[in-house]
Amino acid sequence: MKNKTMLKFEILRRAVAILIALAVALIFIFLCADDPLYALECLLIRPIVSNGAINFKSILTILGRTTPIIFTGLAVCVMFSANQFNLGAEGVILLGAFLGSLVAVYFPMAAGLHSVVCVIIAGIAGGVIMLIPALVKVKLKASEMVISLMLNYVILYVCMHFLNYYFADRSKGSVMTYDFLETARIGTVVEGTELTYGFFIAIIAAIIIAIFMFRTRWGYAIRMIGINESFSKYSGIKVGTIIIVSQIIGGVLSGAGGAIEILGRNTNFRWNALPGYGWTGISVAILAKNNPIAVPLAAIFIAYLNRGCELMSIYAGVPSEMIDVIQAVIFLFFAAEQFLSGYRQKLVVKEAKEEISQKNNAQMKGENA
Repeated sequence: MKNKTMLKFEILRRAVAILIALAVALIFIFLCADDPLYALECLLIRPIVSNGAINFKSILTILGRTTPIIFTGLAVCVMFSANQFNLGAEGVILLGAFLGSLVAVYFPMAAGLHSVVCVIIAGIAGGVIMLIPALVKVKLKASEMVISLMLNYVILYVCMHFLNYYFADRSKGSVMTYDFLETARIGTVVEGTELTYGFFIAIIAAIIIAIFMFRTRWGYAIRMIGINESFSKYSGIKVGTIIIVSQIIGGVLSGAGGAIEILGRNTNFRWNALPGYGWTGISVAILAKNNPIAVPLAAIFIAYLNRGCELMSIYAGVPSEMIDVIQAVIFLFFAAEQFLSGYRQKLVVKEAKEEISQKNNAQMKGENA
């Protein structure tokens, strides 16, 4: 199929998958809610419209909540593009948030520089941690998926150990660090909302990763390995090196995203469990089909549904876990290669017939001339 036709098919395929997911959610809403229509309004309309007027504060809240999942979505995009099913973004974003918090609390610096250093250290730490599943995959041929999945919980419990026994503020009612120094905070764009300057950093990161993936030799190598690893090896690409690079980049993005999130929307570190941003990042990458430019749009869509499910839970009594059902159905249909394959085949045949007809018409015109 030509690129234009393929693009139309992919847009249709994604739209149908989303509609099916919403239809499944609708069934559960009718089963759970006392007033299903009001619950549906909370899910689809109230995230941006309240009392008949556009709710700009809610819109900015949705945008603010996309920041961490844009970073994890980009991380997953890079790793999945190299056919590396690394699930470590979940743990690495927590590690980045934790280390960024420690720098924000214990190392005074000038305003502006402080937050940059926090993010850089978090990113470097994330890249170093991702070396573990990358090297194990390249050197020992072990599954990076299994290693990274287990690594998430190692990171969680190591961070919780140090938080509980070394860095907790005992004057607080729950386990958390001391408050960040003001010089380390990432500012809020509009006071009273959750939108921080981290959102714009995430957009810039998406542009940079898109340029890297589609305009550089390294990005081309990553995509070629994802398409055909054996061909890449025989064509001279250093497959092992590229696999390691892709996972390091994923770690840097996740770690930096964790620091940006914690320094923007929090005053101290209080995460006592895996935050879920890594798992959501997988859904974002699948929705974007590993295209970095599409990641922010996919993140906004997921954040919108999250906000809608939150409002349903508050006002309509529908469990907030409904978002997990929607994401699971979307994941199912996006991952199914045969989904709408019959329609794709019809498009191929139709396009081929049109090309043949055009060639025949051109040939007849030439003969008549």
